[in-house]
Amino acid sequence: MNKNLIAKSVAIAAGLLFLITAPGLARALNDKPAAVQARNATLVPGAQPKKDSSPQDDFDGLNYTDEQRAEINKIHRETESNKSAVVNDEKLTSDQKNAMLLGYTRMEYGRMFRTLSTEQQRKVRKRILARRAADQQVAQRKQPPQPRSIEK
Repeated sequence: MNKNLIAKSVAIAAGLLFLITAPGLARALNDKPAAVQARNATLVPGAQPKKDSSPQDDFDGLNYTDEQRAEINKIHRETESNKSAVVNDEKLTSDQKNAMLLGYTRMEYGRMFRTLSTEQQRKVRKRILARRAADQQVAQRKQPPQPRSIEK
């Protein structure tokens, strides 16, 4: 029973740690603070709807060296292993699993970003900024118009 309590505490602490460190990744990728919303993560069913673009799309089309390709494959395998362990952990609640899965996804993208050359990092940053701008435009179109106040 004591082991279960310790395991639960560690899992909760790890999930919170991932959520706390995620904004730091956004600053590293964007060079300015921004709200990060990792999409296209392997979440527990019903957690979040999928969007058209994802952070993974930001890395598509880059010409990787053999060393970069090997490192990115290693990162992806390690992340998938960690994610499957979380999904199969019956001690965690759905919210805890989602938090940990998002954390692993953010860590994966951060590690992948660090393997890129300076020029590749610039390209990824531009794609991130373009995707966020497009997402903001879509969000603005979905907002209902604000009623105008009549001044006397």
